[in-house]
Amino acid sequence: MKSYKTFAQFIFSTTIALTSMASCGLGREPEPQKTPEEIRLEEVSRMDTVELMMRVNPDTIEGRTKLDSLSADAWMLIDDSTGIVISAKNAYCKRYMASITKMMTCLLALENGVLKDTVEITDDVYINKDGRVRKGEAYLLEDLIAEMMMISDNDAAYAIAKHVAGDTLTFYDMMNRKAMYLSMDSTHFANPNGMPNDNNFSSAADLVKLARYCMRDSAFAAIVGTAEKQIPLIDGRHLDCRNSNALIHTYEGCTGIKTGFTYQAGYCLASQATRDGITLTLVLLNSRSFKSRFVESAAILDYGFRVMKAYRQNSKC
Repeated sequence: MKSYKTFAQFIFSTTIALTSMASCGLGREPEPQKTPEEIRLEEVSRMDTVELMMRVNPDTIEGRTKLDSLSADAWMLIDDSTGIVISAKNAYCKRYMASITKMMTCLLALENGVLKDTVEITDDVYINKDGRVRKGEAYLLEDLIAEMMMISDNDAAYAIAKHVAGDTLTFYDMMNRKAMYLSMDSTHFANPNGMPNDNNFSSAADLVKLARYCMRDSAFAAIVGTAEKQIPLIDGRHLDCRNSNALIHTYEGCTGIKTGFTYQAGYCLASQATRDGITLTLVLLNSRSFKSRFVESAAILDYGFRVMKAYRQNSKC
């Protein structure tokens, strides 16, 4: 009987010790640390359509009824830190995206290009002839990327695509592989600049995800947040560039990101703004006019900031 009690006491003592170790995290394999890229993907993939309704009735917030009269065919507005979807219209429907396409072109160039490389504007990339670059000119890749994004230069996009991938078709494949990586399931890229093409399309929800991913790249954010810049050419001349995103110049807290227009896509705008520690990302597609895309985006952002202010206040209760 004595040996049984001793054994029982041993088992009891061992169990208590193991339990104590487990509660302290000892004796367990540590969970692997997430990489910065894994965290980035997790953040931009978060889209919550439920949480907001538990705290706030968005229909009671000032500016809500104004959204019903907007001309834009589709949009999505999201709180960047929480992934809360604040407002959406036709957000998962496939739409043409015009030069918002260039967000992906810029991202891939920053990720895969050598920024100090020299890029020449050659015959095979001087196609649209509607931008500021001219055949025979040369730029550093980093400067041509900035020029493309600030004034939406279509031939600069072709030159960047060819330089980074070796040829434009390979670059389109890179664009689509990146879209798959980001789970942009309603997206297909067929060119680097968004010129009319039935096979170049996306959705507001997919483009919000891309915009949030891009803005977590500090180099990308710096480019699209620049209001004005002199872009140097290799020969010493400069191009004076003013950001085509009017909100950069007029909307308090705007940090980017990209305009777009074709007759096929209408007037489009991807934008991001931060106020009082709240960062909102918006993609608006197929607005009626050059001016309306900015006015309507500002109205949606204003509404979004009011909603998130109410959400924060109610979350403290």
